[in-house]
Amino acid sequence: MEEPRVKRPKISRDEDDYLPGNITEIELHNFMTFNHLVCKPGPRLNLVIGPNGSGKSSLVCAIALCLGGEPQLLGRATSIGAYVKRGEDAGYIKISLRGYTKEEQITIVRKIDTRNKSEWCYNGKFVAKKEVLEVIKKFNIQVNNLTQFLPQDRVCEFAKLTPIQLLEETEKAVGDPQLPVQHFALVEKSRELKKYKKAVDKMGDSLKQLIALNAEQEKDVERVRQRDELLEKVDCMKKKLPWLKYDMKKIEYLEAQKREKEAKKKLNEAAKMLNEFKAPIEKQKQEKTKLDDQCKRISNFMNENIKKRNDRLQKENEAAVQARSKYKEIEDLRREEACRKQSIIEAKMKLADAERDLQNLPAYEPPKEEIERLKSQILELTSSAHQMMQQKKEKEKSLGLMKTTLRNCVDGLKDMENTKTKLLHALKKSGAEKIFEAYQWLELHRKELNKDVYGPVLLEVNVSNEVHAKFLEGHVAHYIWKSFITQDSGDRDFLVNNLQPFDVPILNYVREESGQKAPSEISKQMHDLGIYSRLDQVFDAPAAVKDVMTSQFGLEHSYIGSDKTDRKADDIAKKLGILDFWTPQNHYHWSVSRYGDNEMSARVEPVHDSRLLLCGLDSGEIENMRSRKNELEKLIADAEEGIKSLQIQQRLVEDEAAKLQKQREEMVETARREMRKRKDLESCVEQRKRKLVSLERSGDIETAVDKLIEQAARSNIERLKHAIKVKDLLVEAVSCKWSYAEKHMASIEYDAKIIDSEVNLKEQEKFAYQASVNLQNCQQDVKDYSQQLLAAKRNAESIAIITPELERLFLQMPTTIEELEAAIQDNISQANSIVFLNQNILQEYEDRRRQIETISAKLESDGKELQRCLAEIHALKGSWLPKLRNLVSQINETFSRNFQEMAVAGEVSLDEHDTDFDQFGILVKVKFRQAGQLQVLSAHHQSGGFQLFFILFLFKISLIVPLGWLMRLTKEWTPLMKERCFSN
Repeated sequence: MEEPRVKRPKISRDEDDYLPGNITEIELHNFMTFNHLVCKPGPRLNLVIGPNGSGKSSLVCAIALCLGGEPQLLGRATSIGAYVKRGEDAGYIKISLRGYTKEEQITIVRKIDTRNKSEWCYNGKFVAKKEVLEVIKKFNIQVNNLTQFLPQDRVCEFAKLTPIQLLEETEKAVGDPQLPVQHFALVEKSRELKKYKKAVDKMGDSLKQLIALNAEQEKDVERVRQRDELLEKVDCMKKKLPWLKYDMKKIEYLEAQKREKEAKKKLNEAAKMLNEFKAPIEKQKQEKTKLDDQCKRISNFMNENIKKRNDRLQKENEAAVQARSKYKEIEDLRREEACRKQSIIEAKMKLADAERDLQNLPAYEPPKEEIERLKSQILELTSSAHQMMQQKKEKEKSLGLMKTTLRNCVDGLKDMENTKTKLLHALKKSGAEKIFEAYQWLELHRKELNKDVYGPVLLEVNVSNEVHAKFLEGHVAHYIWKSFITQDSGDRDFLVNNLQPFDVPILNYVREESGQKAPSEISKQMHDLGIYSRLDQVFDAPAAVKDVMTSQFGLEHSYIGSDKTDRKADDIAKKLGILDFWTPQNHYHWSVSRYGDNEMSARVEPVHDSRLLLCGLDSGEIENMRSRKNELEKLIADAEEGIKSLQIQQRLVEDEAAKLQKQREEMVETARREMRKRKDLESCVEQRKRKLVSLERSGDIETAVDKLIEQAARSNIERLKHAIKVKDLLVEAVSCKWSYAEKHMASIEYDAKIIDSEVNLKEQEKFAYQASVNLQNCQQDVKDYSQQLLAAKRNAESIAIITPELERLFLQMPTTIEELEAAIQDNISQANSIVFLNQNILQEYEDRRRQIETISAKLESDGKELQRCLAEIHALKGSWLPKLRNLVSQINETFSRNFQEMAVAGEVSLDEHDTDFDQFGILVKVKFRQAGQLQVLSAHHQSGGFQLFFILFLFKISLIVPLGWLMRLTKEWTPLMKERCFSN
């Protein structure tokens, strides 16, 4: 009798039939294919069915992105901005979740825009994403878990899950939240346990080998130690050898010091004798110095006498000159008296002539009124010329401004009429704000590039037909027009680094040498349906640019047709297999379903006008600019004509003013000349009157002669006084000469005595110098022996520092260098007589001994860690494994019962591996025939549709899958499905 079926535990639902965490409402705005959508899922199974492209996947993407998922999770776009509806700047997703009670509603909103910016709202308040994730985590919602949320683009990933991965996902989806944490901890602990076991085993083997090797080498080690003792004794003797050499150097140093003391004694005796010779010489030199000083004073007195005599002689000479000049003045006065009388007669005659000329000079009155009138006319003309000059400057300034405006207008007109500038302006208007700066930078740095660089692409493409330009611009993505194309990776990196601030794409073109499949030519059948060209044939561009555009956007597979093609669009896709073509009104594009059912969907879009390739500035704007240019040219011509007229008028006024000024100056000059003539005559009369009076007053000559005779007598008396004083000075000079001769002779006698004494002194100085040289040599010897002694000591100390222990050993050794060297040689011979094969045996023995100690300590420590790790694993396993077994048992019960209802067999079991917790997994076994055996479910034995049903029955979750999958699944399972399969 069949055992009664175990009932599955019933999930308690509230009156509204929803569970906590269920989605109650979804609202989308400007998201993917939807302008605005609001849908309210039911509390149980929800199916979303519709043709390809209707927006089923958009709904799945919205759920994932609003519940904390990232764009990479969906396998579509990598940035959030790509999910905004095309042509819009921003959108949002709003999902309402059922709370723990019917009244509690949780609302999550994610606002997105094309700049990849996201904003999160929780129950109407802006919050951080972290808070939203914490709310979602409370309801155990895991959009990144394939066993809970399976987007259509990741169905294949679920089919590839291994039993180990399936266990991990199961623990996360339906298990206790602590299960995956404990599982991960057990995996880490098991790896740690394996590491400790391996280390303990390896160290135990190494320890045994090292102990055995040391036991074998103990005898050889003893012989090595004997040899080392002999060599150590040799080293100790070698340490004494430099100290013996140091003692020898010390004896030599003491002898040198003794010689130095004797040399110092001899030098002191020579110095004493030298001082005895120097004393009388110094006394004689002092006496001679006194005589020399007296001679010097007498000589100075004689010089003063000579100076006084010269002064007196000079004064006597000056008095003689004064007397002679007075006598000459007396003669001159007598001659001047005769001349004065004749001059008075001539002065009276000249005065009479000047007075007569002054009386005969006619009177002159200057024309003051005429001069003032001319001055007034000149001022008026000058003011008029100044005003004209100011007007001319203002007009010239205005003319300069108009010329500058004209130049700017001409340059602007050239830019408007320039094709490249038009295209760059079009790119700038379409969003490439810094395209001018990027293009100018490239032009400046082209010499630094390895190969030709093209760009922006819009400047490189030439389309002769306006209609074809619409097709090409509509087919190619907008970013390509502002892109720059390099042909070298170094150039690409150079441009990426330097053009990054300008926000322009950089594409690197690499020519493919392998033969590519040539695109199909236009056949007769295509011509019959109106197709006359491919899209890659209607434009010219450099090879690299054309290859990039063709490879990026499949231009060789897009065709161009006529109105006839528009009418027969369906026949073209069916008969010719062309999936992309353009007509004057529409763009047709067919796509094949990705789900393997070969179904095709069509998209028809209207053809839009070209905004880039056929760009051009408004012709009216160009015409306005030309009109402005002509108007400026006319204004400039009129201004130049006005300036010329002002210049002529100004010149005429200035000439008239100059003429009047010249006339006025002539009149003024005539008046000045007449006035100066009268003044000159009056001045001449006055001068002649004063001269006549002066001549008449200077008539008393006798008084002047007597005065001069008296002055000459006084000068002669002064001459006599000076002559008497000169005689006295000569007598005094003779007396000084005699005294100077006596002192000078005494000084010469002292010189002879000093020379004789200095000869004897030099002989004694020679003896003293020899004693000094001998002392220096002795001091140098002491210094040399001192350095040798220090060097010997440093050498000895570098070899060994004497310690009490070492001093005790030195006393037991030979005391001479020869005996010590012989003892060293004997010990070396004894050490060399001990021969062994391995020279490093002692080092190896000690190294192994230290290794044994280290490994023993490490082995003991790792053993303790091993026991600790085992204890932790047993504790964790005791908590984790029973829960996991119970969970797998519940899943197996539900799975087996559901498969029995479909007339097949299946079971779910836990694949255990003792302490290899990273190998634990879930094995799903199925059997389709009664006579067959249960087989493990895998992608190699079962279809994808069966695996999808396994997900449904295993986890009882709502999955959103593509329609193609669902249809194929239905076809495969129609014979096995029963109505009761979907009762829940």
